[in-house]
Amino acid sequence: MKLSELAKEIPGSQLKGDAEIRGLTADSRVAGEGDVFFCFCGKNSDAHEFAAEAEARGCAAVVCEYELPVMCAQLIVTDGRDAMARIAAAFYCHPERKLKMIGVTGTNGKTTTAAMICNILQAAGYRTGLIGTLGAAYDTVRIAPSLTTPDPIGLFSLLSDMVSAGTSAAIMEVSAHALALRKESPICYDVAVFTNLTRDHLDFFGDMETYGAAKRTLFCRGKCKYAVLNSDDAFSKTLAKGVRKITYGLETPADAFAIVRSETLRECTAILNLQDELCEVTIPMTGRFNLSNALAAACAVRRFGVDMQSIAEGIGATKVEGRLEWMGRYQGGDVFVDFAHTPDGLEKSLSALREHCAGRLIALFGCGGNRDRGKRAKMGETAGRYADFCVLTSDNPRFEDPYAIISEIETGMRSVSDAYIVLEERERAIAYAMGMLADGDILLIAGKGAEKYQEIMGIKYDYEDKAVIRSIIGKAS
Repeated sequence: MKLSELAKEIPGSQLKGDAEIRGLTADSRVAGEGDVFFCFCGKNSDAHEFAAEAEARGCAAVVCEYELPVMCAQLIVTDGRDAMARIAAAFYCHPERKLKMIGVTGTNGKTTTAAMICNILQAAGYRTGLIGTLGAAYDTVRIAPSLTTPDPIGLFSLLSDMVSAGTSAAIMEVSAHALALRKESPICYDVAVFTNLTRDHLDFFGDMETYGAAKRTLFCRGKCKYAVLNSDDAFSKTLAKGVRKITYGLETPADAFAIVRSETLRECTAILNLQDELCEVTIPMTGRFNLSNALAAACAVRRFGVDMQSIAEGIGATKVEGRLEWMGRYQGGDVFVDFAHTPDGLEKSLSALREHCAGRLIALFGCGGNRDRGKRAKMGETAGRYADFCVLTSDNPRFEDPYAIISEIETGMRSVSDAYIVLEERERAIAYAMGMLADGDILLIAGKGAEKYQEIMGIKYDYEDKAVIRSIIGKAS
């Protein structure tokens, strides 16, 4: 494909020379013969500095934000990130236009809601692809997780592979980072789903207004055709101006709502009222927030005319790894793992478990290093309020001192409770917390969910909460 053909995707761009393009790259170290190399100014570096290296490795062209002293063809654009996404989509023959595209965004609940939508559509006969925090899946292909929303070259390559495999619908978790960095900018979603907006990622966005503004871009005319909005979250009122929409809610009047019939530690049975059409569902997970996720998923698929039986079947088949996942019983107590890593997520998970806790509710968690420091004390305060006892430990300290992170958590914890212990080494902390369990107790091990690593000083070491838990339970059996 000629660079001049790809240039048509970027109105106002300036083309200097032309070349046949065989591949795309944003990494000069892996650039190859015939590639186009994308340059843009990042937070910590400027990719334009590596254009000469990319040319030396055989790149046929560069896409850049200002003219460069290279001999190869150049396409000069205003926004390099946006250009990369649009050119990637065109290079792979616009796979996003050949699929039903469903995007799910929100601070919490994206993974579960996307999984429910995927399972419902499969029950209705669709061949689906799923992209999100737990990786990507379509047909018989499973791809390990990296980013919630892949970078543009990988994303549109993946969507192209889905089309080739006969996929008819793609469900994507769309992160605020992806929206802010224009990773998926050419996509106009058939349905866009909003779950909630609570504090997270302020290390990147700086404040909630900027974070919310990134989410809002998904719900603009031309970006989505139909919006599914959570009426229980006030931020929904600012979304989807001029876009057709449906609202769902458990606490606030909405187009779709639910009535709980029964709820246990492991599942919830409810009646969904979808604009006066009723559907009885059993959600194999605890927590009212999972009922809210089910409502969101049901509203999304109704846009495609999916029947109530498929909705019930798909929701009933949804169990999401690492999302308030029951791991087993130990010494008479129940053990759960969860990805909750924000004050709101931790509060929701602890509140859900509290309703079914006959004994003590114990929480084990930490906070990630080199991320939003402002949420650490808030998470400590939240855990102190909702749990009877807490074990504070390490969770991906990255380049920070784990004890310094825990100290910031303690600031919030001590304001409401002194019922906690600090055990920095996470495996030891889990063994201690499980050793506390007795009949009727519940232990929530939060923060990592299904993650399979612990990131320390730039190295990701093999580590999994679930493996530690299974080992301890296994030794007792």
